[in-house]
Amino acid sequence: MFYYLLKYVLLGPLLRLVFRPRIEGLEHVPSEGAAIIAGNHLSFSDHFLMPAVLKRRITFLAKAEYFTGPGLKGRLTAFFFRSAGQIPVDRSGKDAGQAAIREGLGVLSKGELLGIYPEGTRSHDGRLYKGKVGVAVMALKAGVPVVPCAMIGTFEAQPPGKVIPNIHPVVIRFGKPLDFSRYAGMENEKAILRAITDEIMYAVLSLSDQEYVDEYAAVVKAAEAAAKERKFPRMPLS
Repeated sequence: MFYYLLKYVLLGPLLRLVFRPRIEGLEHVPSEGAAIIAGNHLSFSDHFLMPAVLKRRITFLAKAEYFTGPGLKGRLTAFFFRSAGQIPVDRSGKDAGQAAIREGLGVLSKGELLGIYPEGTRSHDGRLYKGKVGVAVMALKAGVPVVPCAMIGTFEAQPPGKVIPNIHPVVIRFGKPLDFSRYAGMENEKAILRAITDEIMYAVLSLSDQEYVDEYAAVVKAAEAAAKERKFPRMPLS
C-alpha cells in the first residue's frame, strides 16, 4: 500500500515535476509476467525515478546498508526502503551473490518485475562498468526476458555525495527485451554467463552512449581510493 502511496501521491508526482523525465521505449516493458529490468546505475535517485515512470510495480535489490543505519535516520531510511518494496542484500562475504540470486528469483517466481544494476554499485564517474553475472543466472533459472534500461542525466542531477538533486533533464530509455532461452539449463557454465552478461551490458551501452570500462566498478573505486591514500597519506594524530 505504501508503495503506491509513494508512487502516485507522495513522491512520484514530485519527481515528475522536478525532473520532467522523458520516457522512451516503455512499450518494451512486458505488461504482465516476470521480467528483469537491467540498467546502468548513476545516481541514488535511480531507485525512485524508474518506479515512478513504470506502469507496473518493480522491486529492486538494494544494498543492506540502506536498512541497517544507526539512529532515527537509519530507522526511517530502512522503513522507507522496505515500504517501497526494496529488498536488502548483503554484498559482503562469499555468499553475498547467492543471497541476491535467491531474493531475485523469489520476486520473479511471483510473476513480478525485478530491477537490478548488473554493475553492482553506482558509477562514481559516469562511465559504464563491467556487469556481474548474477543477472544472467537469474534470467536462465527463472526463464525470463531481460529488458535493458538506460538512465541518462541522473549523474548530473545527483552525482555521488549530492544530497539535494540539481534540476537537470533526465531520459529513461528502455530497449527491446533480450531472450536467452537458447541457453536454458546452462546457468552453471561460466563462459555462457559471461557472454549473456556482456550482451546485456552492450545493450545498456547502446541505449546510454556512455564510455565503457571493462573492469568492475568496485575494483576501480578501490584502486583509485588506494592511489589517493598513497598520494595524500593521512597524518598521524598527535
